[in-house]
This record gives sequence, C-alpha cells and structure tokens, in this order.
Amino acid sequence: MTTEPDVLDAERAFEAELLQAQWLLPTLGAGVTGTGVAMEAVIQGLQRLARDRVARHLPRPGALQSVRFPPVNGRSMLERTDYVASFPQLLGTVDVFSGDTKDHRRLLADREAGLPWDGHLHTSDYALVPAACHPLYAWLSQVNAATVDGTVWTITGDCFRNEPSPDPMRLVSFRMLEFVLVGSPEQAVAHRTAMLELGQGLLAGLGLAVTVEGANDPFFGRAGVMLAKGQRAAELKFEITTEIYPGRNTAISSGNYHEDHFGAEFDLRTPDGSVAHSACFGFGLERIALALARTHGTDLRTWPESVRDLLGLDAA
Repeated sequence: MTTEPDVLDAERAFEAELLQAQWLLPTLGAGVTGTGVAMEAVIQGLQRLARDRVARHLPRPGALQSVRFPPVNGRSMLERTDYVASFPQLLGTVDVFSGDTKDHRRLLADREAGLPWDGHLHTSDYALVPAACHPLYAWLSQVNAATVDGTVWTITGDCFRNEPSPDPMRLVSFRMLEFVLVGSPEQAVAHRTAMLELGQGLLAGLGLAVTVEGANDPFFGRAGVMLAKGQRAAELKFEITTEIYPGRNTAISSGNYHEDHFGAEFDLRTPDGSVAHSACFGFGLERIALALARTHGTDLRTWPESVRDLLGLDAA
C-alpha cells in the first residue's frame, strides 16, 4: 500500500519533471503556475477536440453556443450560488486600496517597517470565480426565458479555489472547459449522462486509463457531511478519474446534475413556465494535460501518433 510520504515524493518528482520540461512556469504564488508552449498546445488541442465531439453528438444541430465570462465577478455571486455557505474554505475575494495620500503614506510606512500592509486594504464588491458556469446562470436570468430551452453552452473559464497543495494536479488557479445545459429535468439528466459517456470515450481515446466514480463536493462544516452523503445518494455528481500516483486516482473531469438549485435561485424557467433544472460537465484542462504528460511523457514528439492527430499536435 502506498504511504503518504511515498505520494508526497511522487508529487514533488512529477512537479520537478514538469518544471524542468517547462510544462509548468513558476510564479510567485503557491499553486499558481503558467503553462509552457507544449502544455498550452495540448490544452488548445483538447478544447478543439472536445467542442467538436460535443457539437457532433448533440441531437439538435446548432444547439452548442459558446460564451465567455471573466475570472472576476460580483461578490454577490458567491451568495446567489450559495458558494459562501457551502465552500467558504475555497472562496477568494478581491481586496483594494481606496484611501487618500495620507492613507498611502501609512501603508508605505508599515511596508518599510516590515509590518503587514494589507490591513490598509478593504474587501471590494468583486470576487474570484470558483466555477466557470456560475456567471452563466446570472446572465440567463436577465434574458428571455425562451433562451432556457435545452441549449448547451460551452465556456472556458479561469477558476479560483483556495486549496494550495504541493501536488501539481491541484492548482489554486486553473481552467475548466464546461458544457452546461439549462432546461427541463429530463434534458439536464440526459445531458449529464451523455457527456459522461462522451468524456470517458474522449479521454480513453487519448490513451488515459479512466474510471467513472460517484463523488461528492467538499461541503464545509458538520452540515456538509450530510450534504455530501445526500449528494452521493442522489447520484448528483460523478467524476472521471485516472491514476496519476500509485494507488491514488485523481479527478480530471466531472459531471454534475444540480436539480433546480440554480433555476430556483436565479428564477430560470423553461418556455412552459417550469423552474429550470441544470447540469454541467467540466474538463479540467490543466489536469488532463498533466495526466497526458504523466502517461506519454513531456516530449510531444514521442507521443502516439493517434493522440497527436486527435490534438492537432503535428506542428507542436
């Protein structure tokens, strides 16, 4: 059985390999990395491949629509999605300075004295986005209800979750490619089911040994234990996992059925007036790219030709 020290050593060795090959570009923030030329080529290829596969498998032509939202949103988003109640340990808000010149001098004096200077800042009305799909629901609530008709929305978003780790597979800032459907309960469940099957096939086709597993989110506090049990019992969340370190699987994609959680909060309704249900499927872009590096190596030239073709890496 693999021990924790063994896993920690494996994480550090993998990180060192990725840094040496410049797949990961270090920054001044723990758990925050840039992506090098090879890794970025893989991520861009993944996005093209996934969007093409999904577009071709949707039952209604033209049902896939692409939108983009920035990685910063209003702080009220954390309340509207209930994220502040469920995951306070993961969220991040934006602090700003809004003082006058005297206040600035006090800040500089503390800085020059080697004292903490962040006390001169205050929490703004902005927050970092924890899930790429969250801004979509707020936007849909402001447009005609007929838009909530089973259209599949695709979003690539930068997400923030405050869980720094020495494991390069667990970044604080990362990208998710999400495919979101808001519509009837039947449409939402069918979307989650179809996307899990499509995602598993896509990842297996890239040479990854993957497994679909029932899962739950890291809800906070004592009540979170019951929420997690209920989520798993209702089969609301599934993850596609792969073994990165011996004896331990890591999630690289997930499919979630939210029931009417976002529909009720954002007053999203189907054309017949019913409260909408939603489901999303997310590809963790950095995690998948790193899983591919773990499987095939960091030199793209040595990757299987079939994988290079799927990701369009001929010029990489």
